[in-house]
Amino acid sequence: MRFDHEGGGRRPRFFGHGDLRLVILDILTRGASHGYELIKEIESMTQGNYTPSPGVIYPTLDFLQDQAFITITEEETGRKKIAITVAGQTWLDENQEQFENIQVRIKARCVGFQLRKNPQMKRALDNFKAVLDLKVNQGDISDAQLKQIIGVIDRAALEISQLD
Repeated sequence: MRFDHEGGGRRPRFFGHGDLRLVILDILTRGASHGYELIKEIESMTQGNYTPSPGVIYPTLDFLQDQAFITITEEETGRKKIAITVAGQTWLDENQEQFENIQVRIKARCVGFQLRKNPQMKRALDNFKAVLDLKVNQGDISDAQLKQIIGVIDRAALEISQLD
């Protein structure tokens, strides 16, 4: 999963290219579903930090159906029932390591969202970003200064990782 993005105020994408396909297939292994239920399950999985729009879910379902990884059948109620196929299960199994990495990133990202909800943490992170931006991006910085900044960040990361 990549979180990089071009400048501007947009948030980075929650899922990287192709990640949502594996997430949907995994959800479908627990039973047939409908589009709305998939959206709600992903929202739950991300602790409310990401709710995919129908404009994201349905094209992904179309792709998975085109690849014969899912079947979509219309029920008597008019709702569409989605189920994983043997080929879909095989593809999910073949990409299990990638899926496990996605799960780790979802968990880490959700922790980050929770931390940023704390007002003191938000203030500290905003202050750090502002100082870093001023020092690195808006002035002439020497290689020695950049090396010092990197050292400070690395030491802070080490210190935080060693907290009980």
